[in-house]
Amino acid sequence: MDAIHLEDLAFYAFHGLHEEEARLGQRFHIDLSCWLDLSAAASSDDYAETVCYASLVRAVEEVVTTSRFKLIERLAGAICEAVFAAAPRVQRVRVRVYKPGAPLPIAAGKVSVELTRDRA
Repeated sequence: MDAIHLEDLAFYAFHGLHEEEARLGQRFHIDLSCWLDLSAAASSDDYAETVCYASLVRAVEEVVTTSRFKLIERLAGAICEAVFAAAPRVQRVRVRVYKPGAPLPIAAGKVSVELTRDRA
């Protein structure tokens, strides 16, 4: 199956378990892969045969910036749901949510969660 990849989408949002994260916010980075049949688009050069990249970004942005989740696991799940709702051609989605500012007991590092979901 073919895929569209959107990488390192960056958003400022207010997700996290701790009150400081809800109050101060932080950056989140998203990698998104969407699997679908792109054979018609590849042979015809017809925009109507693919998925609009901007609509995928808007779907992700809507979830990341207008919702509030304690867990990035839930944020990733909500992004998967939003992509399926926004792009009926997409049959599988993989999302990785990076939280570079996660409160870890070390000087540097980042946390990420990756989910892969198939359309039901």
